[in-house]
Amino acid sequence: MLRLSTLFLKTLREDPADAEVASHRLLVRGGFIRRAAPGGFTWLPLGWIVYRNVERIIREEMDAAGFQEVHFPALLPSEPYEATGRWTDYGPNLFRLQDRRGNDHLLAPTHEEMFTLLVRDIATSYRDLPLSIYQIQTKYRDEARPRAGLLRGREFVMKDSYSFDIDDDGLARSYQRHRDAYISTFDRLGLPFVIVSATSGAMGGSASEEFLAPIDVGEDTFVRCTSCGYAANTEAVESAIVAAPDATTPTPPASVVDTPGTPTIGTLVDHLNAHLPRDDREWAAADTLKNVVVMLHQPDGSTEPLAIGVPGDRDVDMKRLEAAVAPAEVAAFDENDFATHPALTKGYIGPGALGASSASGIRYLVDPRVVDGSAWVTGANQAGQHVIGLVAGRDFAADGTIDVAEVREGDPCPQCDGSLTIARGIEIGHIFQLGRKYAAALELRIPAESGELVTPTMGSYGIGVSRAVAAIAETHHDEFGLCWPREIAPADVHLIIAGRDGGPQRPVAERLATEFGAAGLRVLFDDREGVSPGVRFKDAELIGVPTIVVAGRGIDDGLVEVKDRRSGERIDVDIDAVVEHVRAVATNN
Repeated sequence: MLRLSTLFLKTLREDPADAEVASHRLLVRGGFIRRAAPGGFTWLPLGWIVYRNVERIIREEMDAAGFQEVHFPALLPSEPYEATGRWTDYGPNLFRLQDRRGNDHLLAPTHEEMFTLLVRDIATSYRDLPLSIYQIQTKYRDEARPRAGLLRGREFVMKDSYSFDIDDDGLARSYQRHRDAYISTFDRLGLPFVIVSATSGAMGGSASEEFLAPIDVGEDTFVRCTSCGYAANTEAVESAIVAAPDATTPTPPASVVDTPGTPTIGTLVDHLNAHLPRDDREWAAADTLKNVVVMLHQPDGSTEPLAIGVPGDRDVDMKRLEAAVAPAEVAAFDENDFATHPALTKGYIGPGALGASSASGIRYLVDPRVVDGSAWVTGANQAGQHVIGLVAGRDFAADGTIDVAEVREGDPCPQCDGSLTIARGIEIGHIFQLGRKYAAALELRIPAESGELVTPTMGSYGIGVSRAVAAIAETHHDEFGLCWPREIAPADVHLIIAGRDGGPQRPVAERLATEFGAAGLRVLFDDREGVSPGVRFKDAELIGVPTIVVAGRGIDDGLVEVKDRRSGERIDVDIDAVVEHVRAVATNN
């Protein structure tokens, strides 16, 4: 039993000034967490109970799937991360420090290297595989702008697990086992989710899927097809294949035209329609080829310009671009950069000035929609001039393709004839097939059945434990406060005295509190004195325990009120029957 009269708890009526999302507001106001530092939070007693419930469910599901728990330190030596390149690749997101002897260490953002080394130390034969091991541990990443409470912090808790298999068929089976375990886990947590194709980011690897809780305030954008099962994070969306134009249709030669005062796509289209109209239709932004130049900053400190050609009716999606060029960071191409590349004319950049073999030497990648045979209006590399009818494959060639243009509602599905819808979500889990990257870098080799030494293949699987608490809060609240799923809630029943201090309700409530506890129910008992019933009711709604029992004026008739916090349904129950009633409710939902 938790008594509010002695519980270390303070609820708030006003939202914290820095709270941007509902979970942050309500977890602070309800007395679950308190800000300790930018991106770091202290768990208060109610919050720690909720957190441990989430952790318990995750652990139970991992154990049920046959995965074994280990535990690594958070403070790690730099050498394994130097061996895999991630000491550099993580860049400023890594917390680096030195011990008193000057040796480099880090606060682990993730533990692939340590899992790999552990298996290298212990596994001596193919008979030791397949193996799946996991831990629940605090991670650290130096986020440039920690925000949204527990959703994006510098310190957070993750469940990370890794599978080790002799061959790719074994990895596929381990991947599916983890995928199934994740579905069971999120079902028990009461979290709605969508499984989407994703990128692997700094982890590397091939097949990759995210579990997203579809929430409007989520920082991830994903697409779903209206007809088939295709779903993907926008960073991993594949553009539908565009058919090449009919090669038998003659295309007139490209021509340079004067287009004064047209440094933007909008001004260019307006000029073309006013001074160079088409016979068949008006010019549109989709007829133009926009060439965007950015600067890539590599983790080793080097820089590289990159040019991207996209249809003029679309912008480059910076999140998609960052995912495509990771671990490099993307920066704007500024005036100093233009000064060092005089072959580029700002506002009028065309393919002729781009490409590894061009005068600028700038690598040039184009959107998949820029297929051979397609004709474009694009910059002529002279101020006030554009080229009309520049044909891809005939008049210019890119160094490759890159699929980083913005994705739009209604875009064609890459797998069927349907169209895509766009939604937002919170990442709550990520699974991917790492392959042999880390095993090879750290020289993990195991004798196969044939006696030959082989490099095992790995899978990596993560769940944000502390983030899951916030995601559950985001998906289970109303205008009054939190509405926890029962298995996550800090208690089964919130018992309130709705009467005067020293009134007849108190001894009845005290008796019920004891009986609830004896029946195996977790009780949050508001036994505070000097607190009005109104405040008690508001706190009960804010805290969000799924069943609220009120000892009020009905006790004169032998009744107490039982309220379902989620549905709002209220019923009067006989005092002598209420314990069994609540136990039945708690057992069934």
